[in-house]
Amino acid sequence: MMKFFSSFLLIIFYLSVAAQNNTTITGKITDQEHTIVAGATIYLLNTNISALSDAAGSFSFRNVPAGNYIALINAIGFAVQQIQVNTFKNSNYDYTIVLEEQVNNLDDIIVSTQKKEEALQEVPVSITALSSKQISEYRLWDTKELTAIAPNTYASNPGDARNITSIRGIVTTSYDPAVATYIDGVNQFSLDTYIPNLVDVERIEIARGPQGTLYGRNAMGGVINIITKQPTNITTGFAELNLGNYGRQRYTLGFRVPLIKDKLFFGASALFDKRDGYYTNTFTNTSFDDQQQFGGNYYLKFLPNTKWMFTLNLKHLYNTDHGAFPLVYGVEDAISNAYTTSQDALAKMIDNTLNASLSVNHTGKHLGFSSQTAWQTNYRYYNAPLDADFFPLDAVTLINNYGKQWNNVKVFTEELRLSSPPNKNSALRWITGAYFFHQDNPTKQAIHFGNDAALIGAPDIDFSTINTTTAKNTGVAAYGQLTYVITKKIELTGGLRFDYEHKDLMVHGDYAKDGEDAFVTQPDTSGALNFDAFSPKLGISYHVNTNTNVFATYSRGYRTGGLTQLSSDPSQPPLYPFKPEYSNNIEAGVKNTLLKNHLRLNITAFINSVNDVQTPTLILPDAITVIKNTGRLHSKGIELELNAGPAKGLQLDYSFGYTHATYASLKISQGGEEINLDHNRQIFTPAVTSMLAVQYSYTIAPKNAVQLVARGEWFYLGKQYFDLANTLIQTPYSLYNTRIGVASKYFDLFFWARNITGKKYVSYAYDFGAAHLGDPATYGLTFAARFSKK
Repeated sequence: MMKFFSSFLLIIFYLSVAAQNNTTITGKITDQEHTIVAGATIYLLNTNISALSDAAGSFSFRNVPAGNYIALINAIGFAVQQIQVNTFKNSNYDYTIVLEEQVNNLDDIIVSTQKKEEALQEVPVSITALSSKQISEYRLWDTKELTAIAPNTYASNPGDARNITSIRGIVTTSYDPAVATYIDGVNQFSLDTYIPNLVDVERIEIARGPQGTLYGRNAMGGVINIITKQPTNITTGFAELNLGNYGRQRYTLGFRVPLIKDKLFFGASALFDKRDGYYTNTFTNTSFDDQQQFGGNYYLKFLPNTKWMFTLNLKHLYNTDHGAFPLVYGVEDAISNAYTTSQDALAKMIDNTLNASLSVNHTGKHLGFSSQTAWQTNYRYYNAPLDADFFPLDAVTLINNYGKQWNNVKVFTEELRLSSPPNKNSALRWITGAYFFHQDNPTKQAIHFGNDAALIGAPDIDFSTINTTTAKNTGVAAYGQLTYVITKKIELTGGLRFDYEHKDLMVHGDYAKDGEDAFVTQPDTSGALNFDAFSPKLGISYHVNTNTNVFATYSRGYRTGGLTQLSSDPSQPPLYPFKPEYSNNIEAGVKNTLLKNHLRLNITAFINSVNDVQTPTLILPDAITVIKNTGRLHSKGIELELNAGPAKGLQLDYSFGYTHATYASLKISQGGEEINLDHNRQIFTPAVTSMLAVQYSYTIAPKNAVQLVARGEWFYLGKQYFDLANTLIQTPYSLYNTRIGVASKYFDLFFWARNITGKKYVSYAYDFGAAHLGDPATYGLTFAARFSKK
């Protein structure tokens, strides 16, 4: 295999050493005092071409294809800056680039949400983008902490580290998400296979509204795009130590190194995270929900020349949780008896996820090509029976430890993409691609009813129902999107995607009295379902001037349909089909960069309509969600984002979102009767999300960029509901965070605290009433060290 791969790379190398032109780009980088800046990275967007400034501040690119480029310049202590680079064949160009201190200017932000790198303020899409610097300032360790940082965004989980995410009232209600998450271009296909931890991240992009044209299935609410740091010609390394209350120990470290300059690169990062549980199990009087995680991210990148790039990537996360699902019945009881539960079954959850991918990128004279091949697996089980009644009773437990052939999800994906070249000054820019996936999800679990089962209404005691489900899911898609520049000010964007999906589901049920052989209650039964979807997009963008961009967009999204699983509830038969749900979204916004890049102000209004809404019903004690199509959902609102540097060292970030999401019609079955829930509010959707962050940095040693930093954050979340009947309510609440310490070029030392006032609030609740609280007051110290060497 390695011999074949080596031969393949050699062929690619020789084929791509095609005739090069003699265009050369040189330049010098200084600060505003005309002092040279060494070690700055200069990168031409959407290419494999980059360089470093040397000890004299100089850099050069040779044999650059003629055309128009955007160059991004990044140097420690300075604001990230972009410039236009225009070249012609057989010419030489020399640039002098003057960088401004980071404390004076906002960073120029580049995003790749539209599957190409471009300036945030130029993209006619509602996007919140966080740089690596901001990720550190917010102290983001998990994707659930993106709540309210991006307007109208909410994320949480019931205690098993699998986040549900809501954007603009479009909510994840099953293992098929409504908000797609991509890490380094790989679709985290379902809640089984995604990795929520944030380690060594370059940037995070949260695109709100349907992104169906480019991303297809399950991007109906939006896309979270996470890009980790990759190796370059600079040898870099870091180590970070975090110690906090609840026995928190979080260690991260990594390094990136060029094995062969300009050709072969390696990078690796690792995480170890451990804490005691926030909850106390009063049944045993011990800590509950103790968690420990170990993960890694490894890169091998090969550039045979400036046109081709091959990247192998491996990510893994091994998670153990002593006491997953620390739930309490009732919102009021959960808050009044905060962070306590009483469970007699003490299983340890073991959750092992692996993501591997190979990406190939080619930048050609006439078109660009990329391929992304990925393999994902997740094996999750409990080493002993898991408490499923959440009481200290021998009533109901869940068992799923049947070996690796069960509860072991596998996903293969392949995406091929062609695009117009990045250097062409053409009125028409386009991208087209094809996508394929196959998912294999074999599930087997037993619900055991113990000696106290009669107390919860079970018809018998000391027996198990064993449900086996084998699900296979295959899909293909083709898509295209183009942008036409009508004038220097007006651009039109249009796109269309076609998805086709085939699902197979086989179910089998057994009943077993304790100590006796099992007998079949549901013989092998199977079902299949096909469906397809079109996802169009049409938008217009008007560049009022170089600082203001106005846009309006229509887009359509969808979430995949499927078949219901086998459960212990005879009123919910298996293999019941439910259709995809579809949304139509219209949004209009304006993006402003003002006061010489000291102020960025973006405002968006939207209206969204969802048909064939997939409403969930949780079947207990199986912990299986049954989906049915019923009702129509209307969502509308407004979003505002402001980033400002009003004075030297002072930084203000504010986000505000308002969502009014109600069901125009909603009928559900309950107790054999149809219940009318028209005009009820959507679940997991705070009416308001608001975040204000204020940071002041005072430089005490300019040469090494040593600063004293003080930061405060205020989060406000409006009223929200956790069940469709709107009886489980969390009233509005505020959270306060802080971060104080010293930052420099080579090390950081910070004290941090989150939820300073110890606010008790419900962050997640099931429709049957079991609730999980948000994190209590936590605090700790962070020490980080970095090095770099050319």
